[in-house]
Amino acid sequence: MDLAAQIRSGLQSQGLPSPSISWIQSAMPNRSPLPPLPALIATVKTRFLAADLTSPTLFDSPLLAFPSNASNPEVKEVKLTWDIPVQVLDIENLSKSKWEQVEELEAIARGEQTRGREIIRLPTSNEEDEFSLDGQATQTANNGVERSGSRGASVASANIANAATKTSTHRLVLQDCKGQKLYGLELKRIDKISIASLNIGEKIMLKKGAILARGTVLLDTTTCAILGGKVEAWHKDWVEGRLVRLREAVGADSRNAA
Repeated sequence: MDLAAQIRSGLQSQGLPSPSISWIQSAMPNRSPLPPLPALIATVKTRFLAADLTSPTLFDSPLLAFPSNASNPEVKEVKLTWDIPVQVLDIENLSKSKWEQVEELEAIARGEQTRGREIIRLPTSNEEDEFSLDGQATQTANNGVERSGSRGASVASANIANAATKTSTHRLVLQDCKGQKLYGLELKRIDKISIASLNIGEKIMLKKGAILARGTVLLDTTTCAILGGKVEAWHKDWVEGRLVRLREAVGADSRNAA
């Protein structure tokens, strides 16, 4: 077995789809000597997860796309008969108002994330100290030691956010390797799907047996595997564009209410 075939076998063993041999060869490092096989597999995996699935050289199998009737709203229900890799083009939390979505995206843009029972704000270069609610300062560690998050209101906010996450329903726009787009709707809550954690361009494997109902893929933990990845340019444009659209929608709603 040649090196590219060994890499493809390694990707398959990790649950990833099989790229074409020619694409794997183009994704391998251009150096001599080449690194060991595990490092090669890791490199090609990273480049695959950052690639556009619609690239004509990425796959050579015709069975990796949605069936021809997938987007037909008149088809009540059909099950996939093969695994299909897709990439995320859009995500929306249907359980949150437009204003709540604006706040969430703004928090992500500021580097704030919810972790456990605290909201952690990632340090920026011009921040030296941070004060908790009781007035005590916590120092930013230069050696990478995590800074303590503020308690009190932050914990309460995090608890509300975590509770909302457990009951949220997200709708995704998914694209297959042929460029076909379908909505994906959470049938059961999937923890890895959230606006704070799912990236635009991230890869998902829709497994055999997943249900297509009236042009929408129903997502649950048994038929939806999050593979990871991100298309950096797509994600940046999405965050900026979605914030603009949501703010405009919030403003329009406010004017209509007045």
